[in-house]
Amino acid sequence: MQKQRSYLLVAVICCWISGSQANRVYIHPFHLFAVENVSCETLQSSAIKPFETISIETLNIEVLTPDNRDQSNLDTQKQNMTERTAVLAGLQNPLGLRMYQALSRKQNSSNTLFSPVNTFGSLVAFYLGASKKTARSFQEFLGLSSGTDREDCVSLVDGHKILSTLQGINSLLDNGPTEEIITQVWAFVRSDAQLSRDFIQGTKDFSDTSFIRGIDFSKPEEAETLVNSFVEKTSDGKVKNIFKDLNPRNNLLFISSFRFKGNWMTAFQPDKTSMEEFHVDETTKVMTSMMTRTYHYHYLNDKVNKCTVVKLSLNKQSHMLLILPHEGTSLGHIESKLLTNLMVGWNKNFQEGLLELSLPKFSISSVIDIRDLLTTMNPPLEPTLLGSQAEFSQLSNIKPFSIDKAINNVMFEMSGDGEEPQDRTPEAGVPLKLSINRPFFFSVIEGYYESILLLGKITNPTL
Repeated sequence: MQKQRSYLLVAVICCWISGSQANRVYIHPFHLFAVENVSCETLQSSAIKPFETISIETLNIEVLTPDNRDQSNLDTQKQNMTERTAVLAGLQNPLGLRMYQALSRKQNSSNTLFSPVNTFGSLVAFYLGASKKTARSFQEFLGLSSGTDREDCVSLVDGHKILSTLQGINSLLDNGPTEEIITQVWAFVRSDAQLSRDFIQGTKDFSDTSFIRGIDFSKPEEAETLVNSFVEKTSDGKVKNIFKDLNPRNNLLFISSFRFKGNWMTAFQPDKTSMEEFHVDETTKVMTSMMTRTYHYHYLNDKVNKCTVVKLSLNKQSHMLLILPHEGTSLGHIESKLLTNLMVGWNKNFQEGLLELSLPKFSISSVIDIRDLLTTMNPPLEPTLLGSQAEFSQLSNIKPFSIDKAINNVMFEMSGDGEEPQDRTPEAGVPLKLSINRPFFFSVIEGYYESILLLGKITNPTL
C-alpha cells in the first residue's frame, strides 16, 4: 500500500511539473538528490553506520548568539540549484497540499496557516538522523524514493542538498527590509547527549539562524520555562510558549519557524480603507478594516469550481492567490479539489480586467504539531516516521533516541506601515466590484518555480 501511495505521488508530481514548467524535461527527484556513489543498502544489517557526534553547548538564557555556520559549506550545496529547485517544487507542492487539507479539516472553522516549505524541511532534517529502515519511510512519504529498490534495501538521498535547495527558494524572496522570509530552527537536547554533525548541519542548511542547546530535563517545569524563554528572546518575541508538558524522559525538542513579512501599502496600495462587515458565517458578522483598490488585476471566475480567484503581486518574486467561494459554496468544497491541479489551471486561465477589489487587512500565525498532523493525515504515518516504530540511530550517541516534540511555527505578517496612499488618476472603465467579505482561501507562491510557500484560510480576520 505504501508503494502504491509513493507511485501515486510521483504521478501527481509529473502532472504538476508538466503543468507549471511545461518547457522542462522531467527528471526523477532521486537522481538529483542521491548521495554520491549511491547503492542499495541492506535494511536488516544490525551494524550502525559510523557517524560523527558533537557535544552540545548547554542552554544559557543570557547567551543568545546563533550557532556558527561555515558559509563555504552552504555555498557548495547551492551548486545545480536551478535544476534541483524546479524538481523539488514539484515534490513539496502536492505533499504540502495534502498536509494542508488534513490540517484544515481538523481546524474546520478556524483560521489556518501552513507552510509546505517549512514542514518539508523539518521532515528532511529528521531524515538525516534516521536509521535506514526509517529513512526509507521518510523517502517514500516525501516522494524521494528511487522507485527501483528491492524490499530489503534502500538507496539514500543527500538531505543537505534538499535542505539547501529549500532555503534557496526562500532566499529568492529576500527583497529588502519590507518583504522577506525569516527562517529559524531550535533544537533542545538532553544534557548528557551528543548530536550528529549531519543533523546539526541540516538545521543550518535551511535556516537563517539556528540554535542547538543542551538542557537538563530532570526538572521538566524548569526546563519548560527555560526553553520557552530562550525561544521567545531569540525570535524577537515572535515565538512564545511553544513547548508544554515536558517530562524527564525527553530526548529532543525541535521547532522550526517560518515568517513571511510584508507590507500592505506596498503590495496592495489601497485607494481607501474603511471599517466594513465580514460575514464569518450565516449568523455571525464582525467589523474589520477593509482595503479597497480599483486596478487592473489578473482574475478568474471559475464557474465549474464555484469560486473567484484573484492574483495579487506581493513583490517582484512572489504573488498571492485569493480564492473566494461563490455565495452558498463552502471553503471545504474548494479545498477538497486542490490536488486536482486546480491551481495550475487557474494560472493558465487568468484574464486581466478592472476590479474594485476590497480585501480585509489580516496577519495570521499558527503552531503546528507535526506528529499530530501526520496522525490526522493517516494514523499509521506518525508511528512510522516519528513515533514508536521510528528509529533515529544516526541522530545521537544515546540509544535509543527519540524526537519528542516536533513543532512548526508559521507567520504571515503584513504591516500597514508606509506612506499614505497618493491621489491617483481614476482607472478608465466600469470596474467589477469584488469584496472579500466572507471566509476565503489564499496561497503565497514563489513566482519563477511556482513553489508554494504558504497555504491558508481566513474565516475571521479579526482573530
